[in-house]
Amino acid sequence: MSGALLAGCSDNGNDAAGNNADTGNTAGNASAESAQADAGPAEVDLIFGTGGTSGSYYPIGGALKPVFEASDQIGRVQVVSTGASVQNIQNIQDGLNQIAIVMSDVAYDAINGENQFEGAKADIATLAGLYPNVVQIVATADSGIQGVADLKGKRVGVGKVGSGVEQSAQKVLESAGFTYDDLARVSHTGYADSVTEMSNGNLDAAFFTSGVPNSSITGLMQTSDVTFVPVEGEVADKLLEAYPYYETYTIPAGKPERYGLDNAVTTVAIRNILIVPASMDEAVAQELTKRFDDYLGSDKVSVGALKDIDPASMDQNLVVPLHPGAKAYYDDREGDSNGG
Repeated sequence: MSGALLAGCSDNGNDAAGNNADTGNTAGNASAESAQADAGPAEVDLIFGTGGTSGSYYPIGGALKPVFEASDQIGRVQVVSTGASVQNIQNIQDGLNQIAIVMSDVAYDAINGENQFEGAKADIATLAGLYPNVVQIVATADSGIQGVADLKGKRVGVGKVGSGVEQSAQKVLESAGFTYDDLARVSHTGYADSVTEMSNGNLDAAFFTSGVPNSSITGLMQTSDVTFVPVEGEVADKLLEAYPYYETYTIPAGKPERYGLDNAVTTVAIRNILIVPASMDEAVAQELTKRFDDYLGSDKVSVGALKDIDPASMDQNLVVPLHPGAKAYYDDREGDSNGG
């Protein structure tokens, strides 16, 4: 049995002759292969790894499902709720997902075999850079907190244990030269609980790492006076130097859909990326990238997070290399824009 399977999978055209296959079978196989080539490549089914149903990843997967399925190269796209970035990459490694959304910091660890992926480097590639998860530090107006250094000696919500929010909080504090021990109180609260604690006067500030706007922050602003704490200067410089997946981000002023701030706030962000196995067929990867880019340029985009993507930068500043198929698409797009 195993010998037959291996022979069937062989790329060696001499196998048939070596096994004394008759001329009729050879001709029949050639005819079948020719017919299959004329019919085009078989459709590829995809399982799309997202995140929890209450987050942004899951509705993005739902929005992209019909976009990808409209392609002749793509069959069924099954969107699945997962534990997000870490599980998505592990699922791709195990062959359970063929496309997924992940955060750049987790993907960076994965391709370098660090932290959760120590000793198990992931073989993944990027189709597109997506929207940023922005590090937003919000303090009560009467706390006196104006900068990251002012968090020392204060009561701070840092996100749930092991969450992306907590990882960002720890890195920001580290870049400012202090740790949890320098805070008056460390609260491992999620968004909703952090807002409640701030409203009740039990927390002075909290970290939120998400898209902009964050609905919990918006709700807090309706009931309390708050200050957005910038991550800038030496703190930002150290953070950006130590962790290449961070980038600068400015929350603009005067934009009602971005909190309607009086003054812009400079901070940092971690980009989300759309990934596939590095082994994905180049033509399929190119087609997926094209479909995604075309969708972003249409008037059919319904998920707010997708509206915060700059199509011109989807192939830039990525910590995980582009898939060759995606690169081929962007190269063609660039050539078209230059009149090539």
